[in-house]
Amino acid sequence: MRWADGFIAVDWGTTNRRGYRIAPDGSLADEFADDLGILSVPKGGFPKAVASLTQRLGDLPMLMAGMVGSNRGWREAPYVPCPAGLPEIAQRIEWVEPGRIGIVPGVCWSDGEAADVMRGEEVQILGAYAAGLVGADATVCHPGTHNKLIRLEDGRITRFRTVMTGEMFNLLSEHSILSDLLSNPVHDGEAFEEGVRRGIEGEALTAEFFSVRARVLLGKAKAEDAASYTSGLLIGADIRTGLKLAGEGEIVAMGRPDLTALYGSALRLCGRTAREVDGEQAFLAGAKHLAELVQ
Repeated sequence: MRWADGFIAVDWGTTNRRGYRIAPDGSLADEFADDLGILSVPKGGFPKAVASLTQRLGDLPMLMAGMVGSNRGWREAPYVPCPAGLPEIAQRIEWVEPGRIGIVPGVCWSDGEAADVMRGEEVQILGAYAAGLVGADATVCHPGTHNKLIRLEDGRITRFRTVMTGEMFNLLSEHSILSDLLSNPVHDGEAFEEGVRRGIEGEALTAEFFSVRARVLLGKAKAEDAASYTSGLLIGADIRTGLKLAGEGEIVAMGRPDLTALYGSALRLCGRTAREVDGEQAFLAGAKHLAELVQ
């Protein structure tokens, strides 16, 4: 069976997975998502989990990206060091079944004692570049559980920083003294913008987090605005880090539209603009170009 006859692309993360069937003409023929992330797969259970994908989407060649290639996934796909583009990644695909079922490697960066890693985001970033959605030289902000701030130069990932933004918000929401204040939805408004400004200023976030509760107790802020303000604090701190990486170049916010909109708003407060790119569209573009490289 040939890749040109269609294939399956899978974005398989820690807590969920999404599968896509790509038709021979490159169009999206079918898709589905579930909560069978890698942590939900029992030991020795990946062959069965993959079989469920082919039953749902068809008996086709398959490329899998994300945490499925980690040391907690099906089979570890070693990281490709920066600078990394699609050709380097295609050459390092970990083939579970040669030429038919492959796991896309992640990307790593190191400089002296500093180090960082990613899995899954590289397909979106480089796919967006290959599809003309992002320029060859840009800084990409990829919000999520672990927000990535990525520098792209000459169409290759050259360096990046990971910020535990989403995970920190979840921890505060579920396991902190702020948990009773952070249950409301986050809105882009006055409270969010105030939080962004405080986050950009660079004060210690651990001190700012406690002030969320104190502001409400002393009547300086509304309880229903606490989640938006706290999100703004975290995103403002992200923006501060991202602007150091970006310099004066183009900034792109890539991922879920609800999240990229918040980052776009935060950047406008700094006098910068960010084009927003849908992460799913970028992932599909990356998967298609990798499939072309492995045929």
